[in-house]
Amino acid sequence: MNSDITFQAGVKDVIPTLLGYIGVGVAYGVVAQTSNFSLLTVALLCLIVYAGSAQFAITTMIVSGSPIPAIIMSAFLINSRMILMSTSMAQYFKNESLKANIAIGSLLTDETFALGMNKAAVTHGKLNSKWFNATNVIAYSVWCLSCLVGALAGKLISDPKTLGLDFAIVAMFIGLLYLQMISDRRRKLSVQLSVVLVVIISFIIYGRFLNTEIALLLSALTACFTGMVIENGD
Repeated sequence: MNSDITFQAGVKDVIPTLLGYIGVGVAYGVVAQTSNFSLLTVALLCLIVYAGSAQFAITTMIVSGSPIPAIIMSAFLINSRMILMSTSMAQYFKNESLKANIAIGSLLTDETFALGMNKAAVTHGKLNSKWFNATNVIAYSVWCLSCLVGALAGKLISDPKTLGLDFAIVAMFIGLLYLQMISDRRRKLSVQLSVVLVVIISFIIYGRFLNTEIALLLSALTACFTGMVIENGD
């Protein structure tokens, strides 16, 4: 990854993350197909919801006959972390138009957020809508296509876990975290490791008393506050 923030650079930078989209997308398509979802339903979930964990949850809840309000609330809680991510990203697009900010925020994912943070570390905090739109649009397209391919091939794959598809998203996040830590020259490695440790400990503690989504959100807030205190203390 270099400091180039053109549209072409965005296409190039997002390519390494696409394996995660493909793996999880195909796995979701298989699950949706085995749940008797039509291709149209799968396509609409991908285009409108565009969130792997939320789509899995929605599919499971629909199959189990959960009420619509419960499904909507669950999807909101699962994706509530995007509020923090969008807020964090907004600082880089203060000079962009409202329309550009909405476009970026609408397609922001965990992967493109991590990619954006890595890019910001390389460019010393410089990002633009051209670069980010390229990463978002490519990721969005690959995700939708992967889900549809999974749905079409669902009858040939009885268990996605046998191919390791369920671990693809975890492996990708580990890689993105590693790249973030080694490329961010603005912060000491010790500070970053401390924040990661705080997230792990906080999530374990909060997870004993709260549901997973709320625990994750609070853990992120706790880690952000801790990192701020550490940096200001230095």
